[in-house]
Amino acid sequence: MSQLIIETENLNFSYTKERKDIENLELKVPKGSIYGFLGPNGSGKSTTIRLILNLLKKQSGNVTLFGEIFNANTRIKSLSKVGALIENPSLYGHLNALENLKIAVNYRQNIASERIEEVLEIVKLTQAKEKKVKAYSLGMKQRLGLAISLLSNPELLILDEPTNGLDPKGIIEMRTLIKELNEKYGTTIFISSHLLNEIEKVCTHVGIIRDGKMLYQDTVKSLKQSKSKNMIVELEVDSVKKTIASLEKINKKNTVLEDSFLQLEVGSKEEITFLIDLLRSENVNVYQIFIKNNLEELFLSLTEN
Repeated sequence: MSQLIIETENLNFSYTKERKDIENLELKVPKGSIYGFLGPNGSGKSTTIRLILNLLKKQSGNVTLFGEIFNANTRIKSLSKVGALIENPSLYGHLNALENLKIAVNYRQNIASERIEEVLEIVKLTQAKEKKVKAYSLGMKQRLGLAISLLSNPELLILDEPTNGLDPKGIIEMRTLIKELNEKYGTTIFISSHLLNEIEKVCTHVGIIRDGKMLYQDTVKSLKQSKSKNMIVELEVDSVKKTIASLEKINKKNTVLEDSFLQLEVGSKEEITFLIDLLRSENVNVYQIFIKNNLEELFLSLTEN
């Protein structure tokens, strides 16, 4: 079994006496992974992060970081290996990136001055380091917040909704940075997010939480394989009527019309090739074909009441 960077055992926490916000949570984040922490709003994701970082006091159970129980004796040692970006970073808009990083260094110990230039290079802000932060885009501010969290060269990086509010360009930049930090520097990354497509593109492991309880925890690959192996395919054709008639000849009746596309279920990619050849033989022109992302359906099936 892989070494675990984060592990919780029977973790419990309640804001009120009426309900348990976190109930017997068993979280296991392997070293070197990019772990996606998924759940509906109010499911306990942010509360779990605060418990891991000791921003909330647990009521029972254990939190283990880097193989050691997290307590008063190990707190400073453990947190020195952790970087975190929780929601939007707190930045000084009237200062530039260099000045913001210098202030952040003052609150940390044993950080060499050259580390500031290194983190600016990592997050691709070197060219904008002397620009006032108030003139930064939201994506640039997120990257600067990430640079601050990287100052101590952490082994573990905790990100709470790192792409929240970003435009497509900013999302791609953040996704690229996360992958690079993991692959190039070996950083274990824990991401809380509701963007399921991003989790699938970035993460190696996933944990799904609802009402403070862990519903599923494994690799992203295993999550997909744990459900139906069939795929949903969308076709854009020149004649919907002819296409449906052709599919009915081979008893392919599980078709759904969605806008100008036909949606159907197939058992394998080889079956897609067969269907295209069939339609072309029936003089049907196929303009586009998409294999739908089914992680969202899997997520909803696990979290629905």
